[in-house]
Amino acid sequence: MPQFSILATNHTSFTVSDLDRSIDFYVKVLGFKFLNRSPRDLSFTEKVVGVPGAQIDVAYIQAPGHRLELIQYNAPADRGEVMSRPCDTGFAHVAFDVDDIDSVVAAVSAAGAEPLSEPVVINAGPNSGGKAVYTRDPDGVTIEFIQKKPS
Repeated sequence: MPQFSILATNHTSFTVSDLDRSIDFYVKVLGFKFLNRSPRDLSFTEKVVGVPGAQIDVAYIQAPGHRLELIQYNAPADRGEVMSRPCDTGFAHVAFDVDDIDSVVAAVSAAGAEPLSEPVVINAGPNSGGKAVYTRDPDGVTIEFIQKKPS
């Protein structure tokens, strides 16, 4: 047994290409609450993330029961883009329970997000009988929406 305790989840973070666009997506399309936005100190950021010259702006968005951190790197110049598939090692996504999955898909689609399929009935596990769909935000970050089985 470890000699420490994990106390809580603090946030989930995504690196984005356009912080304003991402804030708009998560706040205006998904209805989350904007908390704050600020740049970070270069020397602190370089040490924490292990990227020399890392210059970032950070925004915090509050989802129901979970906080998202959105980071836009302004430097270094040689940063790239990740487009992993769900089957690729290291792939990650965040999932949110919703009350109307079809309305969510319509809203994110209208905002330029990309559903990977139509909502599909879940046939196993704790959400069995509900529906799920993977979508991608404007930067390709995968978001899963789950509608629980009707009671």
